[in-house]
Amino acid sequence: MTESASHPTGADPLEFVAAVSHPVRRKDAEILVELMTDVTGQPPTMWGPTIIGFGSYHYRYDSGREGDAAAVGFSPRKANLVLYGLTEGSEYGFLLKQLGKHKRGSSCLYINKLADIDLKILEQLIRNGYEHTTSHHDVV
Repeated sequence: MTESASHPTGADPLEFVAAVSHPVRRKDAEILVELMTDVTGQPPTMWGPTIIGFGSYHYRYDSGREGDAAAVGFSPRKANLVLYGLTEGSEYGFLLKQLGKHKRGSSCLYINKLADIDLKILEQLIRNGYEHTTSHHDVV
């Protein structure tokens, strides 16, 4: 069984955000750190070299693979912001219709910039995703 490459690193998430070269992406990352901290009540933690996570949980698949992951999080990538853990629970489909301009991956959302979306809807997606994940998995 392979182990997940993403795990808490101990690196400073605020230093990581400060080093983001694109000014809009950096400002959006600063806003996301504050928003996700406020909504989850959890401090930001670097998961691997590029993901900032909030809270954590233990997963176990039927295949036997298991590990720990951030409950919710994001990565300020060059092409867009990637948001993790927000497509969990029963209400996310309804909320995504109201979010604004975004693309959906298998388990993540891609947003070009926060100005393209409704931040109140994003806040609810974060809340729902965090609450769903932490209530359906072992919190670590």
